[in-house]
Amino acid sequence: MNKLFPILAIETSGQLCSVALMLNDKNFVEINFLQKNIHSEKIMEMIDTVIRSAKVEMKQLSRLAISVGPGSFTGLRIGLSAAKGLAFGAGLPIVPVPTFDAWAYQIAEFLPDKTKFNIIVSASIDDVYFATFEKVESNVKVRKELSLMNKNELSAYIKENEHCLGNFSIKERPTNNYGPSAAAIARWSYLFGKDLLTFDYDYLEPNYFKKFIAKVNR
Repeated sequence: MNKLFPILAIETSGQLCSVALMLNDKNFVEINFLQKNIHSEKIMEMIDTVIRSAKVEMKQLSRLAISVGPGSFTGLRIGLSAAKGLAFGAGLPIVPVPTFDAWAYQIAEFLPDKTKFNIIVSASIDDVYFATFEKVESNVKVRKELSLMNKNELSAYIKENEHCLGNFSIKERPTNNYGPSAAAIARWSYLFGKDLLTFDYDYLEPNYFKKFIAKVNR
């Protein structure tokens, strides 16, 4: 498929619930809700609103881009379920977007060249998702691959002059970045997602990265 736009993008990997319709490489319509446990209630309403606002019909879209994690177990399932249903109904392909990669590109837009930064997201009471990146000209270089680690190990990997972003605070270095926006998910999908584009919806699964273990009361 040669057509790149419009792209409908969904981000539900964290507390931020975000939907965007990317019209071209510069213009987009986006709605964001920063509220816990709002995803299932608002996601379809948000999708309908951005499509109506842009005066675009589903059949005119080129693809859907969905943030696939890692992140919230429930949030990722809600976002991917919505994307699969819409894509199947309209006969559209989906681009599964690695959340941390899209997030890093969004962050790098606001940083000087050669700046190193960490993205840290809470995974459980004891663990965090962690990755380190560096802005190199207009690109982003991975300095430490995404990993799951105990929060007590973090200090060994973070340098004093490095920025930390995410939802997990380290001592006197608070973080207050709640995740990539849906527009960033859309942008990553057309810049880097060409080979990920798929109609095989049944094989698309969130990247939970860590095993989900249900707690059972005894």
